[in-house]
Amino acid sequence: MRRADRLFDIIQILRSASGPVTADQIAERLEVTVRTIYRDIVTLQASRVPIEGAAGIGYVLRSGFDMPPLMFSSDETEALLVGMSLLRRTSDQGLHRAAQSILAKVEAVLPSDRVGSLDKRPFFVCDYGAEPSPLTDLAEIRKTIRESKKLEIDYQDANGQVTTRIIWPIAVAYYVEVELVCAWCELREDFRHFRVDRIDRLEFLKESFADSGRHLIDEWMAATNGRQPSLS
Repeated sequence: MRRADRLFDIIQILRSASGPVTADQIAERLEVTVRTIYRDIVTLQASRVPIEGAAGIGYVLRSGFDMPPLMFSSDETEALLVGMSLLRRTSDQGLHRAAQSILAKVEAVLPSDRVGSLDKRPFFVCDYGAEPSPLTDLAEIRKTIRESKKLEIDYQDANGQVTTRIIWPIAVAYYVEVELVCAWCELREDFRHFRVDRIDRLEFLKESFADSGRHLIDEWMAATNGRQPSLS
């Protein structure tokens, strides 16, 4: 691990801790010696990072400290690149555009020795995935979820039967071959998962949920025991 990455990780450990963290604990997390952590703490303090504490007692990061943005390690950079590339396998065009915007911002602030990794990526992600729906804009559905607004849809089940439903969308589930809209269905009076490729008509309603989306997600998770949505 580069020293710059280790210094960043020390700050992250202290930032997320609920109380003092000893050098031994930090050393164990980062797989280095305690002496190395002591030297790193001194370096950070000399750089005006507001770390308080002492050897044998523990260290804390004083509140209000802002770190420079996007200080990614090599593994974190590759994780970001793979994740952004995997978004191509969804049919969510809004996320495709957002991924390109994120990568442009990352490239703008990465150190010069890291920018090359964006051009010569040591991995490959195939383009196979869900086909875009001509009727369903997932970017708009995600906006509806954020605003807790209802949707009216004509939905075709596996047997080809079409029903009109008013649903309360709470989440989108992304699979390789299809996306699902997870929602409370007024017709069935229960949670249902709607395949995007089977939505024949969609209308965005102005009416809001009777309850907050966050509460519905908790109920949905409890009803499904935390299992991933079914594709059936």
